Amino acid sequence: MKLHDLVPNSGSKKNRKRVGRGISAGQGKTAGRGTKGQGSRSGEGGHLYRQGGNLPFYRRLPFMRGEGFTPPHQVDFNEVNLDQLSQAFKAGEDVTPEALQKAHLLRDPRNPVVVLGRGDLQVALKVRVQRVSAGARAKIEKAGGSVEVIE
Repeated sequence: MKLHDLVPNSGSKKNRKRVGRGISAGQGKTAGRGTKGQGSRSGEGGHLYRQGGNLPFYRRLPFMRGEGFTPPHQVDFNEVNLDQLSQAFKAGEDVTPEALQKAHLLRDPRNPVVVLGRGDLQVALKVRVQRVSAGARAKIEKAGGSVEVIE
């Protein structure tokens, strides 16, 4: 079999119907849209709200609207990675939310802090934050530092 032997299955491809091209084509003048009314106009169909007296589709959906899909009690964390800590702190320093705020590493100081394990840590740090990932904890302790989880 060669590339020029390939053909689609018979019946799988149909020619596009060319409407509005004269009476001999069978789809001339009104082009299958009928004579008058909404369906004969261009751009017909309306918008999502318009359903002829039915309750509109988007009001039939069961989810809560207004606040989006965010769970109401979801906690947003300030994410800080180990490579950021190694640049901002020296050996033996305490890493607390207050110290992170002074180093401008927090997006929103009102939110709790999570330390993630991207990068390497060569200096020993005393980390006291709300949450630490398992990989970050292992790297901190390997570098000679300590981890304490606060509330």
